[in-house]
Amino acid sequence: MVELPAPRPGGGPYLQVRDLRVRFDTEDGVVRAVDGVSFSVERGRTLGIVGESGSGKSVTSLAILGLHNAKRAAITGEISVGGRQVVGLPEEEVRRLRGRDMAMIFQDPLSALHPYYTVGKQIAEAYRVHHPRAGKREARTRAVDMLGRVGIPQPGKRFDQYPHEFSGGMRQRAMIAMALVNDPDLLIADEPTTALDVTVQAQILDLLSDLQAEFRSAIILITHDLGVVSQVADDVLVMYGGRAVEHGSVEQVLRRPQHPYTWGLLSSVPSLHGDADADLIPIKGNPPSLINLPSGCAFHPRCRYAGRNGDRSRTEVPDLLPATERGHLVACHLPEAARQRLYRDEIAQVGVAR
Repeated sequence: MVELPAPRPGGGPYLQVRDLRVRFDTEDGVVRAVDGVSFSVERGRTLGIVGESGSGKSVTSLAILGLHNAKRAAITGEISVGGRQVVGLPEEEVRRLRGRDMAMIFQDPLSALHPYYTVGKQIAEAYRVHHPRAGKREARTRAVDMLGRVGIPQPGKRFDQYPHEFSGGMRQRAMIAMALVNDPDLLIADEPTTALDVTVQAQILDLLSDLQAEFRSAIILITHDLGVVSQVADDVLVMYGGRAVEHGSVEQVLRRPQHPYTWGLLSSVPSLHGDADADLIPIKGNPPSLINLPSGCAFHPRCRYAGRNGDRSRTEVPDLLPATERGHLVACHLPEAARQRLYRDEIAQVGVAR
C-alpha cells in the first residue's frame, strides 16, 4: 500500500482513500474495477482523476459515496470522509453523509434529474432530507437562492419549470445547485462538461472554481479532458486498468510526466504549443479487460518501452513509488533517469509538453 504525501501545513486532507479495491462477481469472472488505489484531497483543493474509459474513475467515485449495490460489489480498503470511515458503515449512516458531507454532480443531468418533478422541487427536497424541520417555504427559498447563485436567471420562475425546459448548460447548473444545497465539504464532479459546447464548459468550470472559493470544498473532478484538468485541478491522479499509475501536482504530471501511459494521453490531444501540422499520436491498442488483466504492468502490451527492463513488465506489478520531486508518485519499472531521458528526447519533441 502506497504512502500518501504528507499533508500540507495548515490542515490535513478531508478525504483519504487507502488501498481501495472494488470487485464485481459476474458470470464471466471477477471484475477488478479498482485495485489498490490510494489518494487524498484537502479542503479548497481539486483533484483531477483522468484515464480512458474503463480505468476505474467513476467506480472509485461511487465507492466514496457508497452508491454501489452491496450485493454486487465487494469493497475493501479505507475511505475516510472528514475523519469518518465510510467502508462498512450501515447504509442509513452513509445516506446521512451523502448530500450533507459529500455530494456528486453526475455526468448526464437529464437522466439524473427526475422528469416528472420540477427542478426547484427536487432541489428543495434534497435540502429537506437533511433539514427535516425545514418547512416548504424555507426549502423553496433555499432552492431559489442556490439557483441564483449558480447563475440561472429568474430563479424564482425557473424553480417551477421541469428539466426538459432547461438547456444542457442550465441543467448542469441545476445539478450543481442540488449538489451544493447542503454545503457539502466534498464535491465529486463526474465529467461535468460532457456534451456541452466550449463556451458553456468554460462557464461551468469557472462556476465550480468560484463556488469552491466560497464554500472551501474539496473537489474531485473525473474527466478524460486534460485541458479541463490543466485549467481547474491542483493535483492529478492517472488511472489505468483499475490502478493508479501516476499521481502528483498538475505541474508535475502535465509538464514533467514520468509514466509512458501519461505520455500517451498527452500526445493524443492537441497542444497550443506544438507544431500545428503535427499529427496526433494515439495510444496503440485498447484498454485491458478488467476481468483478465495482463500480468505484471497492465500497460505493458501497449507500452513502447516494455522491453527495456528485461521481463519485469510482464511478471511484476510496479508499485506506486516516489519520484525525485516531492509528492510525485509513479508506477513504472523504468528507472527514473531513463524515464526523464525518454520524455526529453522522444516524447517532448512531438509538442505535448504543457
